[in-house]
Amino acid sequence: MDRADLADASGRGRALALLAAALVLAMTTWFSASAVVPQLREEWALSDTAAAWLTIAVQLGFVAGALISSVLNVADVVPPRLVILAGAFGAAAANALLGAVSGAGAAIPLRFATGFFLAGVYPPALKLMATWFRRGRGTALGILVGALTLGSALPHLVNGLGGLDWHTVVYATSALTLAGGLLALAVRDGPYPFPQATFDPHQARRVFANRGVRLSSLGYFGHMWELYAMWAWFVVFFSATVEGGAEAAYATFSVIAAGAAGCWVGGLLGDRVGRPETTAGMMAVSGTCALLIGLLVDGPAWLVLLVGLVWGFTVVGDSAQFSTLVTEHADQAYVGTALTMQLAVGFTLTVATIWLMPFFADAVGWRWAFAFLAPGPALGVVAMLRLRAAAASS
Repeated sequence: MDRADLADASGRGRALALLAAALVLAMTTWFSASAVVPQLREEWALSDTAAAWLTIAVQLGFVAGALISSVLNVADVVPPRLVILAGAFGAAAANALLGAVSGAGAAIPLRFATGFFLAGVYPPALKLMATWFRRGRGTALGILVGALTLGSALPHLVNGLGGLDWHTVVYATSALTLAGGLLALAVRDGPYPFPQATFDPHQARRVFANRGVRLSSLGYFGHMWELYAMWAWFVVFFSATVEGGAEAAYATFSVIAAGAAGCWVGGLLGDRVGRPETTAGMMAVSGTCALLIGLLVDGPAWLVLLVGLVWGFTVVGDSAQFSTLVTEHADQAYVGTALTMQLAVGFTLTVATIWLMPFFADAVGWRWAFAFLAPGPALGVVAMLRLRAAAASS
């Protein structure tokens, strides 16, 4: 490897490390309220429906932000690091205000605003990282989504370490999110930039006309049907059926954080084995865990946690590969718009499962509630096998 190659590799490694760290920090506000639902139930007399809306509002805000960003081609016409900074600043401010309210009526609009601004963090970060890699792009984006996963898990750790004071969680995650946005400023476009885009509001509706993008997105939609409902409600499931308090917070942190390693492994497999094969395998395992974990609630806690760790590893291990597929199949001038549209529709689906989960739990108990998530990954497997067949025949 000559000096130029060494410098190039060093630049890629630095950009990946900085952007991954920025996402770990910036995405902590996503689940800052969900992590403290047990405390808010007592302090605010929070109902199951209101608790669900604390997470649903973030999803809806993200969808609104992503749709507006897609129509305006924000991720393609504005430098990504500036979009990330603005999004992190807005999310941190909205989240911090949560500590000053005293009920769900005021909290839910703030959670919507948090999600809206986070739409300016995640999609641009994926596009920015893709400009640094041609070979190994799946692994690089896997590490980024692993960082997002770890950031999503951190509120549960802060919750446990903070003596279960929910204000500590809110203010700590706001500070972390702002720090993440500032850190992202150090990452400029890489040596493989996408073609320069011009403003074209019609690009958003053209995204799914591309067959590769469409099948990749169908797989992603099945994956999203399962993912965020599992992340949002695992702490409640574990508290209700196994152990409450700090133990539930630590268990949930471990389960969600296991996905960070899953994303890295998924990236390696996607680059070496194939993205359709990797995503189909991950969804097959995660869907099985969704069916199985509720049946173990009368068993030992270590067994429930073990299945939870496998579930956490696989439920998000495929996520970055769907995004990588879009960067490979989409119109190269509008990759940011395509990624943002894929995410917008995917996060819309999460609203349904997050909202429905407490109804399922009331109707059939936690023994069977998570089983309603399994059809999503099952349909995702079908989409990925079709994409594999389409690639083989072309």
